[in-house]
Formats: sequence, C-alpha cells, structure tokens
Amino acid sequence: AGAEIERVVIHPLTISRTDLGDNPEPLAVVWVGPILGVLLPLGVWFFWRICRLPYSYLPRFFAGFCLIANGCYIAFGPGSGPADTGVMMSLGTPRYLMLLFGLPCIAAGLILWHKQGKHFGIGPEKEPVAPAAAILSCTLLTIALAAGFLFSPR
Repeated sequence: AGAEIERVVIHPLTISRTDLGDNPEPLAVVWVGPILGVLLPLGVWFFWRICRLPYSYLPRFFAGFCLIANGCYIAFGPGSGPADTGVMMSLGTPRYLMLLFGLPCIAAGLILWHKQGKHFGIGPEKEPVAPAAAILSCTLLTIALAAGFLFSPR
C-alpha cells in the first residue's frame, strides 16, 4: 500500500510491531497484519497436509493459536491508543466489523484445536508424544527466540 517500514520489532520480551514512516493507506495497512496473521499459518497447515508431511497436527495447532490470538485481539482489543484496534477505530472501523472478523476467527481456531490434545499426550484418547515432533517443536521455538533476541530491537 506504499507504506514506508522504518523498523520491525519481533523481540521476545516486547509486543511485536511494525513501525511505519509515511503511510498513505493506514487503514489497509493496519488490517493486513491480522489478515495475514491468520491466512499464513492456515496456508502452512494446508501445504503441510497436501504434501502429507508427518505431524500435521503441529501446524494445525499453530494455525488455531494464530486464529484465536488474532481474533481476540481484533474483537476485544482497546478502542483507543496506539494498538492496531485503536488505530482501526480512529480511522473509522466500527466495532461490529472488528467483531465480525474476530469472533469467526476465534471459532475457527477452537475448531482446529478440537480433539487435538491426544497428539500432545492430553485427554482420554492421549497418545505418546512423538519424540521427533517434540524435537521439531523445540528446534523451531529455539530458532524463533534466537532470531528475535539477536536481530530485533526492543
């Protein structure tokens, strides 16, 4: 949308954000974050399933988390201040539209999570946690944290 990105902050000890300079389309830009925040993880999960890669419940869980987190943030976030929801409302987005985005995202995330506990050793149908899945998860988390600490400003 022509916005100038000054800085991206993904440091693990702060709230992630993108600091912008000149932004000719602030409403479009502020909505891109939550929209991509749900579509990209869903895309990864779909790709994982289409390729029939093992442990598809891991990207499914992550996609569900992203749907719930983005849905709660947009549906129930503050209506003023520098948060995305405050910017959305200050630019004319009505709260009902934010609820129309957030509530279905929350529902979809809960649907993705439904009956997935068994893969994580939880619930009456629990299965043993696959060591390779645990190693993959820990490795990806370590890489993400290290990248955030090493390359992102606070």
